[in-house]
Amino acid sequence: MEQTLVLIKPDGVKRGIVGEILHRFERMGLKIVAMKMVLPKEETLLKHYQSDKEATLKRWGEKTFSTYTKYGKDAKKDFGTDDPMELGKLVNKWLFSYVKSGPMVAIILEGRHAVENVVNIAGPTMPVSAPAGTIRGDFSTDSAAYANEEQRGVMNLVHISASVEEANFEKMLWFTPEEIHAYKRADENV
Repeated sequence: MEQTLVLIKPDGVKRGIVGEILHRFERMGLKIVAMKMVLPKEETLLKHYQSDKEATLKRWGEKTFSTYTKYGKDAKKDFGTDDPMELGKLVNKWLFSYVKSGPMVAIILEGRHAVENVVNIAGPTMPVSAPAGTIRGDFSTDSAAYANEEQRGVMNLVHISASVEEANFEKMLWFTPEEIHAYKRADENV
């Protein structure tokens, strides 16, 4: 069985939709094998987002610049720079401010094709592009365009592991082996 990480971010917790989000995963047959509420630490976030790496910051800056260009805005005018590395540092600051703004619920889900199924249930990272029926499509309308303009992280409710490799790395970052449980759900015996 595959395992994957889900983080319900502060906007999901503060809106009181943790149960709804969990229900969608459990309804599909995914099993919760670890769960806790956490206030994320800076060092955990640095490792999780890999934002201590220049390549990550540059990629974020390039995406920000691309979004600004797409909407006919001037990054240099609004942020004082159009350098991808500097823009990436700004995005990192906004992201950390967002994810540290309150508690998050960290969850490990287990099941067949857990990573792919969680990706499909959550929807695309950018809520504005997420179809109805997905978590982000049903509960958020945020976009990078608005977040950049307002100098904040994109409120997209959940972080999900995008690959099995990412899930394996992230679950050990957020949980100790003792916090991950093995058991059978009642429907697994049917």
